[in-house]
Amino acid sequence: MRLLDLTLKTAAENVALDEALLEQAERAASGHECLRIWEPTSPLVVLGRASRVRQEVQQEACESRQIPIIRRTSGGTSIVGAPGCLMYALILSYQSRPDLRLLGQAHCLILRNLVKFLRPLLPQVTVAGTSDLALEADQACKFSGNSLRCRRNYLLYHGTLLYGMPLELLETVLKHPPRQPDYRGGRSHAQFVVNAPTTAADLRGALIEAWQPTGMMGDWPRQATAQLVQEKYSRPEWNLRH
Repeated sequence: MRLLDLTLKTAAENVALDEALLEQAERAASGHECLRIWEPTSPLVVLGRASRVRQEVQQEACESRQIPIIRRTSGGTSIVGAPGCLMYALILSYQSRPDLRLLGQAHCLILRNLVKFLRPLLPQVTVAGTSDLALEADQACKFSGNSLRCRRNYLLYHGTLLYGMPLELLETVLKHPPRQPDYRGGRSHAQFVVNAPTTAADLRGALIEAWQPTGMMGDWPRQATAQLVQEKYSRPEWNLRH
């Protein structure tokens, strides 16, 4: 596994790069596992692959604030990213990790591995719902949402880790989600989502410890990323469909 610590200039490029890394791995014979870490420099909304914009997003609020809306290739509901929200993506091989072929098991194995290395920083961290990380006190509050995309030989698993996010953005640009885990209990974004009391550096360290990359990725799929932006992630036909 190689480490790619890279934030690109635009929201579309950053979302496209995760897919480009997955497709690059699929085309290669082997040896293309990677951990990518990045952090938005300005707010963005990222829809799930099957999300309906009108159900999940306050589109007029995004437009008035010039917040881009980008649709990712993985499932789940819409999320907001901004400075203070660390993003990560894993490209994992089924040949090396056959247990990940079962989707429920993939969430469990990947998140439990991350929890193991987050617990020294966040003693109350737990896996919650299908694919969240939460902090437990009287009521569990979410600080990480995660989703996946499966191909024949590799899995893309990516998510968020909130540590200094302007949480008021969630109420401004997202509607109450049409699908929610039981542990949310109908709570609003403000009641349900929290920042983890830690730093970006410590979260980066936990990700690296959890996945043990053996070196830095020498290059990344620039041309494929640019092509995906041009053909897909810059187009309303993809981002705003449904």
